Amino acid sequence: MPLLRHPYPRRLLTVPAAGGLLVLLVTLLPLWVLAAAAISPLLPGRMRALRLLWFLIVYLALEVAGLVLALGLWVASGLGYALRTERFREAHYRVLAWLLAALMFAARRLFHLDLEVEADPAPEDQPEVPHDDPRPMIVLARHAGPLDSFLLVHELQWAYRRRPRIVLKSTFQWDPLIDVLLHRLHTRFISSAREGMVATIEELADDLGPEDAVMIFPEGANFSRARRERMIARLEADGLDERAQRARRLRNLLPPRPGGALAAIRAAPHADVVFLAHAGIEHLYTVRDIWDALPMDTSVRARMWTVPAEEVPTDDEARMDWLYDWWDRLDDWLETAQGPAPVRGRRVRWRRAAGHRRAGG
Repeated sequence: MPLLRHPYPRRLLTVPAAGGLLVLLVTLLPLWVLAAAAISPLLPGRMRALRLLWFLIVYLALEVAGLVLALGLWVASGLGYALRTERFREAHYRVLAWLLAALMFAARRLFHLDLEVEADPAPEDQPEVPHDDPRPMIVLARHAGPLDSFLLVHELQWAYRRRPRIVLKSTFQWDPLIDVLLHRLHTRFISSAREGMVATIEELADDLGPEDAVMIFPEGANFSRARRERMIARLEADGLDERAQRARRLRNLLPPRPGGALAAIRAAPHADVVFLAHAGIEHLYTVRDIWDALPMDTSVRARMWTVPAEEVPTDDEARMDWLYDWWDRLDDWLETAQGPAPVRGRRVRWRRAAGHRRAGG
């Protein structure tokens, strides 16, 4: 409905729905537990229905808690008068960080989802950048499933102490907390991946501060062989034969769409560029995939390389070749990192990068 595209009518529907569903689950909790316990033996996996029930309760509880905190911040800001000031923006980022941390803790405990992040150590001639002297970051990440944005935002906030800026599809606004909280931060919602994407990213990166990070997924979509062939055919049709040839060498990634990445680098030439590849959730594209994988018992491996701003090429043509060179490197890492998705019997570990490091070589 067109009316629900506007925030206030949409929130009048979604906010009470989230609260009502939580009340329904909690008040009838014994019945839900008995039903889930009875169903679980009939489903593959270990206690799948019970795990989902508890995660749904945790998710909704965090959703309602976040909405209450957002309301409190709105009141404290003078009924929204000072809501866009730096003080209240920082408060909203802290709320987002703690809510995501709680959600990830629940996911690790209930689904055995394990995240291991590895970052390059600083070369001897380039000391590690300390936390008290941060630099802005442009993060160019692999696109693999609906969970990668949540994992990346969590990692940027807790391990790298950065405030993420991101472009999301407008459908995410049907989550009331995302709708309320992220509209107050540096987040842009678009209805199509091609609708003003370059201009939107350029706007996000234009005033990038030392503690900020703009997140970009240059592939624009999840990898599939059919999509890869279509993108290569499009490059050939546009007369970009060299790029098409390089794209054919990629085994695990789609060829990068350079518009957003180049726009961010032009808007924030003072920012370090971070390349991120991750493996372990690339098979989880749909709700059915996630359902089939529960309990996940999955180790998500991530690799981050940081290129100092001084080492980023200064013109777009050289940046294009440089971007494809890095995409080759990410593809090579994925070739060795991607194994069978389930890792049964693994103990849950959570290893973060030590800090913001510059990548060598």
